[in-house]
Amino acid sequence: MIYNTLGNTGLLVSELCFGTMTFGGDGYWKAIGEQPQDVADALIKQSVEGGINFIDTANIYSYGMSEEILGNSIRNLELDRDELVIATKVRGMMGPQPNNQGLSRYHIFNSMEKSLDRLQLDHVDLLYVHGVDSITPVKEIMRTLNDLVEAGYTRYVGVCNWPAWMVAKAQTIAEYEGWHGFKAMQYYYSVAGRDAEQEVLPLARKEELGFMPWSPLAGGFLSGKYTRDNEKAGDNSRRDNFDFPPVDKEYAYDIIDKMQEIATKHDVTVAEIALAWVRHQHGVTSTIIGAKNAEQLASNLRSVEIELSDEDLKVLNDVSDKPTPYPGWMVERQDSNRFPHERD
Repeated sequence: MIYNTLGNTGLLVSELCFGTMTFGGDGYWKAIGEQPQDVADALIKQSVEGGINFIDTANIYSYGMSEEILGNSIRNLELDRDELVIATKVRGMMGPQPNNQGLSRYHIFNSMEKSLDRLQLDHVDLLYVHGVDSITPVKEIMRTLNDLVEAGYTRYVGVCNWPAWMVAKAQTIAEYEGWHGFKAMQYYYSVAGRDAEQEVLPLARKEELGFMPWSPLAGGFLSGKYTRDNEKAGDNSRRDNFDFPPVDKEYAYDIIDKMQEIATKHDVTVAEIALAWVRHQHGVTSTIIGAKNAEQLASNLRSVEIELSDEDLKVLNDVSDKPTPYPGWMVERQDSNRFPHERD
């Protein structure tokens, strides 16, 4: 396991981050996973023994159950808190009341205190805003996040699922005001979902922000279970019951065909190749993995041992390439003669 710096913080995190979205299974989260406490304990133990020091959860996962189970696991396994980097999130609807969601100062502080209670911690290491809240001004959000850091609730703050322009605006406000800004970005990114390469990932690289891809297997679609001849896994797989994130399936099948060829050459699984591709991309800090059982987790851990050749990467990049959307193609066209040598 390699440990990468989380942006420019000096904090080292494992190149794989264990995600706990499968813990609990309350409400519609049951379609994603419903791992009880004993299974969660075993998975956390296996992750830590495999070299993972970075664990990701969110208040919205099973409406708090994921955080509660993770907190219990840390205590049950007597893990060294100082050797773990714990991340959680705020934004989602945690109840029917109108102020029990969003990124208002009111909700952020209330949510943070409840998350810490469930996790049985006095602070988390990274708090992400989990999405956009269009009715709360960005400046208000950044002021609140700064105050959370100053109050000791979290060491760093990060962002999920915001458009790049909004992240840039937030960073500019924070820098101007002398506040703590974002140190990490968590976004959907897979070989079958490369949209983040257009603006989000370049922003992360240029601004020295940690970049954590979520759903590197495209919600299980790149697990190797799905092909043109097998559109349903039929084993209670997540994709059969929860078709998310959106995937252009015909496009993805072409990618899966090539991944299968490369997987056969390396004597590994398609899922391991998908994870290895993400890990090889410039700017990726830590890839978020999830698992329902020990076998899946062992496979995810093995993916860090795969070194894809330049030829392997070219094959996957070519088959997954899509036309650059405007204004990207205009930027490439006009800027092409400004960089006679290789660019970032």
